[in-house]
Amino acid sequence: MGMARAQVNKAHKSRFASKASLHVHRTSNADKGRISKAQKNVTKSARAARIQRNKQLSYNVSGILEILVRDEKRAALLKEKRASSGSSCPPRVIVLFGLSDSVDLNSLARDLLTLSAADCSEVVMNTVASPAFRLRTTVLQAHHGDLLSCMEMAKVADLIAFVVSASSLCSESEKGPIDSFGSECLSVLRAMGLPSTSLLIRDVPNDMKRRQELKKVCSSFTASELPEDCKVYLADTKEELRKFMWLFKEQHLSAPHWRIQRPYLMSHEMDVKPDVDDSGKCSLILSGYVRAHNFSVNQLVHVSGAGDFQLSKIEVLKDPFPLNEKRKCDSMESDDSHAGQVIRTLFPDPMKAEPLLAENVPDPLAGEQTWPTEAEMAEADATSKERKLKKKVVPSGTSDYQAAWIIGDTDDDESESSDDEGDGMVLDKHKNGFLELEEYDHSDPDEEHSDIKDFEDETETDMVMADDENWTSDQIKAEILKVKEEHAEDEEFPDEVDTPIDVPARKRFAKYRGLKSFRTSSWDPKESLPQEYARIFAFDNFRRTQKSALSKVLDTDQGNLDQSASIGSYVRLHIKQVQKDVVSQLCNQSARLPVVASGLLQHESKMSVLHFSIRKYDSYEAPIKSKESLIFHVGFRQFVARPVFSSDNMNSDQHKMERFLHPGRFSVASVYAPISFPPLPLIVLKSREGIEPAIAAFGSLRSVDPDRIILKKIILSGYPQRVSKLKASVRFMFHNPDDVRWFKPVELWTKRGRRGRIKEPVGTHGAMKCLFNGVVQQHDTVCMSLYKRVYPKWPEKLCPV
Repeated sequence: MGMARAQVNKAHKSRFASKASLHVHRTSNADKGRISKAQKNVTKSARAARIQRNKQLSYNVSGILEILVRDEKRAALLKEKRASSGSSCPPRVIVLFGLSDSVDLNSLARDLLTLSAADCSEVVMNTVASPAFRLRTTVLQAHHGDLLSCMEMAKVADLIAFVVSASSLCSESEKGPIDSFGSECLSVLRAMGLPSTSLLIRDVPNDMKRRQELKKVCSSFTASELPEDCKVYLADTKEELRKFMWLFKEQHLSAPHWRIQRPYLMSHEMDVKPDVDDSGKCSLILSGYVRAHNFSVNQLVHVSGAGDFQLSKIEVLKDPFPLNEKRKCDSMESDDSHAGQVIRTLFPDPMKAEPLLAENVPDPLAGEQTWPTEAEMAEADATSKERKLKKKVVPSGTSDYQAAWIIGDTDDDESESSDDEGDGMVLDKHKNGFLELEEYDHSDPDEEHSDIKDFEDETETDMVMADDENWTSDQIKAEILKVKEEHAEDEEFPDEVDTPIDVPARKRFAKYRGLKSFRTSSWDPKESLPQEYARIFAFDNFRRTQKSALSKVLDTDQGNLDQSASIGSYVRLHIKQVQKDVVSQLCNQSARLPVVASGLLQHESKMSVLHFSIRKYDSYEAPIKSKESLIFHVGFRQFVARPVFSSDNMNSDQHKMERFLHPGRFSVASVYAPISFPPLPLIVLKSREGIEPAIAAFGSLRSVDPDRIILKKIILSGYPQRVSKLKASVRFMFHNPDDVRWFKPVELWTKRGRRGRIKEPVGTHGAMKCLFNGVVQQHDTVCMSLYKRVYPKWPEKLCPV
């Protein structure tokens, strides 16, 4: 091997480069100058890259879609901006809401209207067209302490201006800028859905430093109650109000989703025209601006608190508050005589007008059969002879069709006692393996079971309070105390009832049945429906119907204006067939709250079963009983309902009824009411004698479904007398052996988790032998669960006015 040598690298060639190679790589001075200006070349290349990218997008399908979507968004924003400002849009409604009773809203409203009126020295109405701001404004004052007035004004407000007084902070009072009524109304407004909001601060001192400090303090006090995007303004001087109006003009106003789905009109004037054909009715005439959508003369109208009606005609009038910068107040005063001039009149089309249909008229002869043929009569005779040969024992009052489902091979004890048990229930076995007690009572309840019915009316907890017009104050107090005791008992012992001693349990609980499993056992939603279900309507596909109704509103906006009044036009609605007493009450209420007429979507006048997600108001302490009369505010609608409360079981078709609306959790309220399409907010009020209604609950509309099954559960309890491992002798659940035999198929359970069944009665006082799947303890309680389907109560009057 040779010795290791050090590494030798090849030398760089540039050192010994030839002249020819240097000439090849030589660059001219001009090229050096051009290359040194790299910034210009980079700019050109970046611009060229953007141009090339746009060309590629224009030839690409996805790029074309992106450009179309962008252009649609720009066009929609431009259309919305033009619609919200200018002469074609209705006046923007500002509702001044004082958060405490120390705020003077009259002076603030006068300052805003005077500022908007500009050259006009006198302001007569609450709507002003301002050429300076290029804006038409309507200023309303929410009366402090009047809950209904605040709610109705908030429904039509484009901007709610909450007003606080800085003097409430300077006086070091414990109330602060928001009193109890202001806090209560804020809860209601948040539940309804707030439009755009702002906070105006009044009575601020002149010291600049002090003004800014009080502004920060008021903002921090109200930050937890008001929305995050609520802007704060000082509103004392003319310059501050001018700044507020300019920002209000440029502000993008948001509205609740439920309000922009339907056309509506806030009345500026109201008149009455007597009806020639009917002396008890008249035509209600409301004048105002059309908002949200075009108002069709063929659609139905809901007047808040009064009900649903049809239109006889719509008159499009000359705008009483035109927005024209060139016109002066003098010329406006000279044209006052033309303010009510009719431009055109719209009449409904009899072929397209929506019918005023609230209830379905059932045919009493729908279930009647025609006269049978000779072949049918011969077949019926042969069938009856075969049945006589079988000699099947069935409960009295059972039809032939029902008897076909009764098992013939019954125990001797059951067959012997069948004659004494009377009509009521039979045993039905379903394919999923549970036992069910079903009612087959076809007798006249007024003749044979009047005593049972009276007893049930007295003892059922779901019955409503009787008419208390003739009650004394002591009787009313006793009834209130009774309801409170029932509410406390329902919280402590839910669903448990006592078996009556003087009435047989098989008759007292004849409408109830047993279920093997509340979650998995089936219940036919069309079985044994009440008479009220013949008066309501149901949908085959509710979502498809709602989509079709909303699309018709959009078609009205894009359709012919010969049948509809456009957005922003000043119209006069002629609402026909209105009761005179209703009109008189509306006239009395119009002084403190606006009368709102909203257009109804298709099918929204028809009655059905509506389900609301509802929660009790935290400040309402009185118990709310199921089937109690309450006032529901659903969007623009107001109606009286008697709901049934139930739990919301996500994994079951059956839902358990709740006797009371318990605080701190959501329940489902089911009512008979006119159809409405969600989403819609719900405010529940409870009327009180002599004072304003109180807020009882909040919620929202969930669905319209008559097939939703609500089951009332009762628990019959007994106590072990003697226990021997798996066997036990139980007493006090029933009081005679016939009841024990009647309820023998129903499963038993104990509060310690055991399952069992009834074996046989013992003695003559209702004791029974039971067999369980485990050892029963002496201090355990034996229970039996029974169920029946319940329905809401039909309202006696639908509208509160």
